[in-house]
Amino acid sequence: ILDTDVFTVNEDFQHKHFRVKINGMQMKETAEEAKGTNDKVLTDRVHAVDACLVRTMKSRKSLVHSELISSVFTQLKFPVETADIKKRIEILIEREYFRRDDEQQNLYHYVA
Repeated sequence: ILDTDVFTVNEDFQHKHFRVKINGMQMKETAEEAKGTNDKVLTDRVHAVDACLVRTMKSRKSLVHSELISSVFTQLKFPVETADIKKRIEILIEREYFRRDDEQQNLYHYVA
């Protein structure tokens, strides 16, 4: 469809159904817009990832990194990158929800 195209309504059109559905055009998203949309979605999902991490650690008290990651993947209903989960774990450690084990760096403890 071009900008110069003109659409008109046929007033004489009759059909046994009263409604006529006209599908609207959907603009294609550019790569920049798609990346921006994905970033916005990720920031909206940060709270869900944090809640999942805290809920898992609260129930298990101590957990190895790989088990925590796999538990989060099974609980979340949307796709998430492992790197994003690692970032959220580090932020939760900074906010003192978790702490690393003194001897094993890949073991986390829930801080009540």
